[in-house]
Amino acid sequence: MADDETQIRTLITKWAEAVHRGDLDGVLADHADDILMYDVPPPHEGIRGLLPYAATWPPFFDWQAQGACFDIDTLDVTAGEDVAYAHALLRCGTPEELAEHPALRLRLTFGLRKERGRWTVAHEHHSFPHD
Repeated sequence: MADDETQIRTLITKWAEAVHRGDLDGVLADHADDILMYDVPPPHEGIRGLLPYAATWPPFFDWQAQGACFDIDTLDVTAGEDVAYAHALLRCGTPEELAEHPALRLRLTFGLRKERGRWTVAHEHHSFPHD
C-alpha cells in the first residue's frame, strides 16, 4: 500500500501545483468523468461530471491571479486495493486575507478509485470552517 499512498500523494501534489499555475489540463488530469465535487461557492448540492467541474476553475484562476496562494500545508493518505481517500489542509487566500486570519486553512478531501491500475479522483470536497 505504501506505493499506492506515494502515487496518490504525487497525484494530489501535482494537482495543487496545476491549480496554483492556473493549468486547467493539469487540474483535470486524473479526474473521473463522473466526478462529484462539493465546493465553497454554490451550487451547494455539488457539481457532477468533468465538464461542469472544469467550468468552476477559470473564475478561481482569475481570483488567484490577484496574488492568492494555494499551498498544501498537510496531506494524509489512506489507500486500500482499489479505493482510497486523502485529506489535506491548504493555505488558500490573498496575502491580506491570510494576514487577517493567519490560521485559516482550506479543507480538502479526495475520494479516489483505482481504474485499470491507475488512481482516479472520483470525489472532491473543498470547504472553509464556518465561524
